[in-house]
Amino acid sequence: MDISHLRENYTQAGLDLDSLDSDPFQQFDLWFQQAVEAQLPEPNAMSLATVSAEGLPSLRTVLLKHISSEGFVFFTNYSSRKAQDITENSNVAIMFPWIPLERQVIVRGSAEKISKSDSLRYFTSRPHGSQLGAWVSQQSSVITGRKVLEMKLEEMKRKFKEGKVPLPDFWGGYRIVPDSIEFWQGRPNRLHDRFLYRREQSDWCIERLSP
Repeated sequence: MDISHLRENYTQAGLDLDSLDSDPFQQFDLWFQQAVEAQLPEPNAMSLATVSAEGLPSLRTVLLKHISSEGFVFFTNYSSRKAQDITENSNVAIMFPWIPLERQVIVRGSAEKISKSDSLRYFTSRPHGSQLGAWVSQQSSVITGRKVLEMKLEEMKRKFKEGKVPLPDFWGGYRIVPDSIEFWQGRPNRLHDRFLYRREQSDWCIERLSP
């Protein structure tokens, strides 16, 4: 199948150093709010890349659930493939593909577990069904069919019908602490605007990258 003819010429906006906030988290907040206002589907969806101890890469989409000057937080099962990779190699990358805005944000850094109290705070804010789902799925393990999940869900409904659903000890959050954050804005003729915030001790250095 020849798809070489598929192309878009990016003309929506430009990006220059004078328009950037000196703080990459403030710049991210601005772009994120614009993605929300543009009603992009799942604007907090991000591709997460991890690498195993053997050097094998894995990629999947997860949801950003908290952002602060400390980093980017997502939640998962601690027995999942991504969690196993992070245990073996904490270096990760995430990418926000805001394609309708002709933008990307790429973050590289290291992942660390957040506190149990912070995980509990988020877990209790989830819908009841999502709380039960965390107990049902042993993420990334092999199952014989969907019926296994449905039976386990019914079991959890019976088990926790009398009270609140507790936080599983195998479930919680990770914070990605960035070493660099790149803001990418598509431009005509593939001459895109790219700016890289690179951490230098307690400050950030901003560099323009060639497209």
